[in-house]
Amino acid sequence: MSALDVPNPAWMSEDLVLLANTSARFFAAEIVPHYERWEEQGKVDREAWEKAGAAGLLCAAMPEQYGGAGGTFAHDAVIVDELGKAGADGFGIGLHNAIAAPYILEYGTEDQKRRWLPGLATGKFISAIAMSEPGAGSDLQNIKTSASKSGNEYVLNGQKTFITNGQLANLIIVVAKTDPEQGAKGTSLFIVETDQADGFRRGRNLDKIGLKANDTSELFFDEVRLPTANLLGSDEGCGFYQLMEQLPQERLLIALQAMAMIERALTLTIDYVQERKAFGRRVVDFQNTRFKLAECKSEATIAKVFCNHCVERLVAGELDSATASMAKYWLTDLQCKIVDDCLQLHGGYGYMNEYPIARMYRDARVQRIYGGTNEIMKTLIARSLDVD
Repeated sequence: MSALDVPNPAWMSEDLVLLANTSARFFAAEIVPHYERWEEQGKVDREAWEKAGAAGLLCAAMPEQYGGAGGTFAHDAVIVDELGKAGADGFGIGLHNAIAAPYILEYGTEDQKRRWLPGLATGKFISAIAMSEPGAGSDLQNIKTSASKSGNEYVLNGQKTFITNGQLANLIIVVAKTDPEQGAKGTSLFIVETDQADGFRRGRNLDKIGLKANDTSELFFDEVRLPTANLLGSDEGCGFYQLMEQLPQERLLIALQAMAMIERALTLTIDYVQERKAFGRRVVDFQNTRFKLAECKSEATIAKVFCNHCVERLVAGELDSATASMAKYWLTDLQCKIVDDCLQLHGGYGYMNEYPIARMYRDARVQRIYGGTNEIMKTLIARSLDVD
């Protein structure tokens, strides 16, 4: 049950309500019972991915001819919402479904779609997208990873870091320079099937503040030889534009992850303050508690309505970069604020790892960084201002 009273948006069809219920049951039965162990081992079991595929929760927005459910981004929005409400934020299916797979669907050749999308839908392939490098995070034009043509192959060299799903992924979309002299026009995307890639190796599973169950890794490409058929699409030099076209969806996904955690934090905190007593009174009976929760609920309601609006615009093909940036920056800032407020209302217990709010506090912080830092988001929004 949610602490918010926002009615379902118009795009929330009966099928999507059923998908939400199915997702919630699956996460409760197959993900939550194992989550603490995954936090300790630093990655989700591969079996969980296969079960998610069998349950129809992988690539639900993909057309049926490629193994998907024939849905839209609204399907991905519903799945990531239920995942966040279950408290399993480290299970990286959001990136797999709504970030990696769409690159192949939107820009791949027909052969590439038939080659890779069905495996992504079943969990045979676990995907990652390798953009960031030790010296290039949000500044994608300055990546150093290169792919040079050699006969009917490309030779891939470089290093990537902070790669979500990096330890488990066996299908990785790699951003590389095919012509360093051409700037953005010299960037291309390549598909690397790791089981067939001599010269590919994984570095350490990075020790993060939060999202411990999600494997986040360094990746190394040392003279990895790829068939020319592994260039995403038909032409070199399209990678930067492909990235720019897909980033609004990635940023909205992050906003939706933030929204789900906000709802969970608020719901659990309202339950907690009704049970916890201080000075002979329930914590909820203090005016400060009620005012603080009133502020949080008001802000969360505004955020939910905005998220629903953005999903509607994206499904209609109308979500622009500036609005997606607004959603990403504002929702993740709000996420960190509300989770912090909720932790404060838990008192000392909020600082104990046995309480869910403590993990939410740790997990939330990276949301303001990946997908483009919130400072970059403000820069993008500022460009849309009608000023001379």
